[in-house]
Amino acid sequence: MRWRDVGKLDCTIARTLSVIGDRWTLLVLRDAFLGTRRFDAFQASLGITRHRLADRLRKLVQHGVLRRERYQESPPRYEYRLTEKGHDLYGVIVTIAGWGDKHMTGKNGPPLERVHRGCGHVTTLRLTCEHCGDAVTARDMTARPAKRYADTARRHAAAR
Repeated sequence: MRWRDVGKLDCTIARTLSVIGDRWTLLVLRDAFLGTRRFDAFQASLGITRHRLADRLRKLVQHGVLRRERYQESPPRYEYRLTEKGHDLYGVIVTIAGWGDKHMTGKNGPPLERVHRGCGHVTTLRLTCEHCGDAVTARDMTARPAKRYADTARRHAAAR
């Protein structure tokens, strides 16, 4: 299978990776969450080529993660803002950053602290069960086929 075909798989992780699964795209999203909006600002922050940045921004707009808004008429200039779909990626970005903060920092610690605007305290993201409110980790979870995929899953299991 070729990478460009990953988005066609019947797997939400594969489909998501077809949109955000490259290193430059994740860094563009990081900067967007930190308030970067303009092409030149993304380029200065990332050190990415104009062509590659334009490609990543175009893809994120195409998938509805960012929206392009004109901020200057002559010459026409645009900025890129997170859509609701884009804001839904916040947990993904913060989870990746949290893993990096824990496992990839040197003796000086992480470069950023995430502060909850509501209470003013430094915080980390944690997963909770939407029904009981308990914090959950991978050890607390299991997965099963969704109802509409149950027959397909049984056929795959029988073929093994």
